[in-house]
Amino acid sequence: MTGTQFALLVVTLLTATANVGIAAADLAGARFVLANSEEVGVPRSWLPWLAALKLAGAAGLLLSLFDAAPRLLGAAAACGLVLLYLGALAFHLRARVLYNLAFPGFYFATAVASLALTVAS
Repeated sequence: MTGTQFALLVVTLLTATANVGIAAADLAGARFVLANSEEVGVPRSWLPWLAALKLAGAAGLLLSLFDAAPRLLGAAAACGLVLLYLGALAFHLRARVLYNLAFPGFYFATAVASLALTVAS
């Protein structure tokens, strides 16, 4: 296993785990999720759909780690997550909710790293 392959494995697992975790919080209606979504102007009715997108991205990333799955699947999943979190960052900036911008920024960074490593491998 090369260094790039190892980095891809670690970053993909981190990205997928983080997205499964936040999707579970979305679906459970965690207090911090509800407060944050209200503050940035995301309707509560969007949360199950956003959770589904996060879970789909995580699943695509994980499936792309298997030899039988094409790397294109991982690239598409990572790209979808990048776009999702760009939207989250935009909602935070539009609402001027900057004190917790690091949270969508973290998810965005892991998605970008997953995309870059998938393309590079």
